[in-house]
Order: sequence, then C-alpha cells, then structure tokens
Amino acid sequence: MARVLVTRPLPPGSLEPLEGHDITILDPWAAGSSALAEVVRDLAPEAIVCTLNDRIDAGVIDAGTTGRGRPGRQVLGRQVLGQQVQGQQVQGDGSRLRVVANVAVGYDNIDVAAASARGVLVCNTPGVLDETTADLAFALILAASRRTSEAEADLRAGRWGGWALDGYLGRDVHGATLGLVGFGRTARAVARRARGFSMEVLHHSRTATGVAGYMADLDSMLAISDIVSLHVPLSIETHHIIDTRRLAVMKPSAVLVNTSRGPVVDEAALADALAEGRIFAAGLDVYENEPAIHPRLLAAPHTVLLPHMGSASTATRTAMARMAAEGAADALAGRPPAHLLR
Repeated sequence: MARVLVTRPLPPGSLEPLEGHDITILDPWAAGSSALAEVVRDLAPEAIVCTLNDRIDAGVIDAGTTGRGRPGRQVLGRQVLGQQVQGQQVQGDGSRLRVVANVAVGYDNIDVAAASARGVLVCNTPGVLDETTADLAFALILAASRRTSEAEADLRAGRWGGWALDGYLGRDVHGATLGLVGFGRTARAVARRARGFSMEVLHHSRTATGVAGYMADLDSMLAISDIVSLHVPLSIETHHIIDTRRLAVMKPSAVLVNTSRGPVVDEAALADALAEGRIFAAGLDVYENEPAIHPRLLAAPHTVLLPHMGSASTATRTAMARMAAEGAADALAGRPPAHLLR
C-alpha cells in the first residue's frame, strides 16, 4: 500500500483505480507551490494526483524525493478516503515520490525536467477531453462571430430596444475559412464540426500532416482565414505565437478563438487589436495569468470570455480524473502509465 496525495477533491468514483492505497485529499487547497512542498515533505507520498492549478515545481519534486517526513505537523482540511479529518497529524515515513499524475492534457504546471532528473514519472490525460473541448471551441466560434454574448448582455440589462435591421451584425460562420493553428486531436475534432458548416478548413503545424488543407507558412494561413482557432501546447516556441505582428497579418474581419493555453496569445496586443478594430472579434477560454484577466480584454468590444471550461462536462472531467488515477496506480504497481510524459 502506497501513500497518495490528491491535491483537491475529484469527481465521485474517479479514484477507484487507487483503492487499497492510503489516499489523502486536500480540501480546500489554495496555497502556492512552496506550501505544497511542505505538505509533500511531511506526508512523503509515493504518488501525487494534481490539476493545472497546482504548481509542481522543482521544490515540490525535491520535497517528494528527498524529504523523510516530519511527524506531528497538522494539515487542516485533510481528507482521508473521502472523510474530513480536521487537524489530522501527518506522519511521514520516508517514502519516495515515484509519479505525478496531472488531471489535464497540458502539463506546463509541472517541471517535467526536474521530475525526470529525479526519476519521477509524469503522466497526463490526453484524448479523453478532445471532443468536449472541440464542442466549446466551436461554441466560441459561433458566439464571437455572431456577437451573442454582447447581445444577451444588452437584453438582460434592458438596453435592447427591439429588432433593428443593423442590430448586432456579425460574421457568418457557414462557408467561412477556418484556420487551425496546431492539428492535434482537438483541432481535428473542430475540423469535423466545421465541415458540417460547409467551412473551408486549413491548418498549420510544425511538420507536414499529409492532410488536405495543410499550410506550411503560418502567416499565409492567418492572412486568408476568416476564423483562427488555436490548438497548440504551451512551449517556448508557442509563447505569444499570436502577437502584434501576427494580429496585423489577420483580416480586419477575422475572429480569433483560443482554447489551448493562455500565454500563446499576447493579451495586451489582442486587446489593442480589438479596440482599434484591426480584428473583428475574439473568443477566449484561457488566459495568460489565470485567474486574472487582462483588464483591457474585459473592456474590449466583440469579445466572448469564458472561465477555462473547455473540458467542463461531468462525464469528461470524471474520465480525466479517473485516467490520472489509473496512471498513478500503474506507476505504483511497476507498470508504465499509458500516457507517460517521460
């Protein structure tokens, strides 16, 4: 039996793959990585199941691989096997962290290099959320193009004066040209939806896909796309891949949608482009400094802003949590997790 630290409550039933292990669930958990490192040092877990909100940096990894546990420290709000235990004394036993399982596809919250250097496995949850995220990406395409958030806000606030010929004029989605930046599973799922709207679908990725619509030059694709949807992981290469220069390449009538990672878009540059009418609209589900939102984005016209809910369906979030638990259980049993990052 291994000790497992779960950084926050997960959907019912999702931890079943870890039954038989000593599971500690932190509830509530809102502290930073330094505080998490202290919990890890004291608890000495062999596995951590975490989410994108949890920064698993080198300090946390070090605490899990070098800390021997310090008996007697209290962790308030601790849950053991789903039962709340206030003021529980945590007794570390010197066990060594073996795996970090992230309840997410992205893993920029984890220092994978530090984990690799210390022999800690890292796994994530790809595939299971693709269709649900694609649903939301297409919802943003429709909402931003047709100005639905703006129109609803006016209606609810009593500002709507009735039907008008020039009221809330947006852009047609059917028959438009969709440019996908990145062509992984979620992007391909968006492409399937786009075909139902008779859209021309283009895509760009670092390597040729062999699929019709591939464009090797990103700027060329941006210049002819009516709608641009971002589906790239966050890396040094993709940080601010959409910046002032690339926004200038896009059509003034273009719509930008981002359901990938916030920092792939320069939010200040986007706010400027929207305010000055250099692009028509934007639909965002992710942000550079979540949960903080750039104040000029909040004030920007023709902008649909959602609170990072791309995978937020009950079935998908449960499946994600269960997949992470399965990855942790496999690692603890000496089996390679199905979705191993290193």
